[in-house]
Amino acid sequence: MNLRSRSKVSAEFNMSSMTDLVFLLLIFFILTSTLVTTSALDIILPKSQAQTVKRHDVTITISEDMRYSVDGDIVDAAAVERAVLAKTGGDPEAVIILKADKNVPTGETVRILDIGYRNRLKMIIATDPGK
Repeated sequence: MNLRSRSKVSAEFNMSSMTDLVFLLLIFFILTSTLVTTSALDIILPKSQAQTVKRHDVTITISEDMRYSVDGDIVDAAAVERAVLAKTGGDPEAVIILKADKNVPTGETVRILDIGYRNRLKMIIATDPGK
């Protein structure tokens, strides 16, 4: 009589369940990655006759002899701020371009820049691109 049990533990590893799991993860990541890129859609926007609003630029010019000009209108040094605010009309997108002569003292340039800072206006100092 043979009483020994014949059930031995097999040392083999079955890879079929692991391959199914990897395959499902691969499909999941492929599908979710295509949903993330919404900017990849190729669309054609509708046509319209409306024009886009262009920003309003105001130019302040300071000459060598300390004469101020706001969009071509000569103004006093004390009236520059009023003239700039009148020209911008409260437009938050207005850009002030400051054209100051190279011999204008830095203090005057900073005073005009301070006008823009106090009124929360965007300001640009114009320069000559020459070499």
